[in-house]
Amino acid sequence: MKFFDRVLNPREIRRRLGMNQEQFWTQIGVTQSGGSRYESGREMPRPVKELLRLVHVEQIDLSQVKRVDFEIISYLKESHPDLYRNLRRAARGRGAIGSISGVPDIPGPEATDDMLPATASGVPFGGGRGG
Repeated sequence: MKFFDRVLNPREIRRRLGMNQEQFWTQIGVTQSGGSRYESGREMPRPVKELLRLVHVEQIDLSQVKRVDFEIISYLKESHPDLYRNLRRAARGRGAIGSISGVPDIPGPEATDDMLPATASGVPFGGGRGG
């Protein structure tokens, strides 16, 4: 069993959040019965793992995330890396970035440009614009 799989135990996370299976799993587009199978040991596809991590561990409201947010992040990282790092440290320092109470920090991949959603042309946001 991989470290990530051991740490990302959906049943434990759900219980610590005080949610029933339907509440927990429907927030990431999984049926209650599908979630029950994952909690019983069935292999979760990587997209489901990532959604679980983002929504239930990182506490990100996906309805609030917009494409322009990724464009801004990409722009800052490319054009003003020092400002990006300072903003990131400031956000962490005030507790805006972190995990929920009782759920350990899950080592997720660092945000990189290749993780940004691609446009129809396949170029990540902020890429190939010359800006």
